Amino acid sequence: MIWGMTFALVEAKSTDRAVLRRLVELYRYDFSQFDHADVGPHGDYGYPYLDHYWTDPGRHPFLFQVDDNWAGFALVREIPPYDMAEFFVMRKYRRLGFGRQAALAVFTKFPGRWQVRQQLTNPEATAFWHAAIPFAYTEQETPDEIIQEFTSQLE
Repeated sequence: MIWGMTFALVEAKSTDRAVLRRLVELYRYDFSQFDHADVGPHGDYGYPYLDHYWTDPGRHPFLFQVDDNWAGFALVREIPPYDMAEFFVMRKYRRLGFGRQAALAVFTKFPGRWQVRQQLTNPEATAFWHAAIPFAYTEQETPDEIIQEFTSQLE
């Protein structure tokens, strides 16, 4: 519990698909400042892999709730290693510790090798992950990304 508010990590069911799709639109809107994406002809950004999270056993969709209100999501892929494909916390809930709590909840749900990637153009995301990854990690930079790699295991 943070600031008297309760956090919950929810495994997104197929019936939650519409909620997740709407939250992905907010995420893609925020992210457009880094990838310069525009909305498509129907006025949405879209996310071509979203439906795969209910058909591919190597993909895991999660929703975040704060006081029973939707607050964000995480999309995890088993490549291996586990990959935080997408991670989003709504602005209202940022800088209150819910992002770190969500990250830890996801990491501990899948113990093992992980990677977390950020676009080079998004230094705020890199700062967040530096603070949110509670395990020793290595970091590498590619021409497009910064990648942290670690093993999630609580001691």
